Amino acid sequence: MDLETLAKRLDSLGNVTRLSVFRALVRAGRDGAPVGYLQRRLGVPGSTLSHHLRKLIEVGLVTQERQATTLICRADFEAMNETLGFLGNECCRDLPLCAAGAEEDDRRDVA
Repeated sequence: MDLETLAKRLDSLGNVTRLSVFRALVRAGRDGAPVGYLQRRLGVPGSTLSHHLRKLIEVGLVTQERQATTLICRADFEAMNETLGFLGNECCRDLPLCAAGAEEDDRRDVA
């Protein structure tokens, strides 16, 4: 994943309302939830919910599907795992380089 995509996704989740919407969709599982359910559950006006859903869709964290007259929203679990796993996967990758750099710094302090 590129850093620009990661930053956009994390930025979109940095809003309390969007994070609440996304959390509700994660809790709903792979079947997702109708927009009306999200609106009632979160107590968010329809126009506000639509705005926040659009942001989550734009960054690839949420998908929508129309089923007759109902709009179903779903968390994209693959995108979620990719986003949240990115930093965890980076953990300690530069440790040998950092340790080598620290040893060089120690040698400079002695000289």
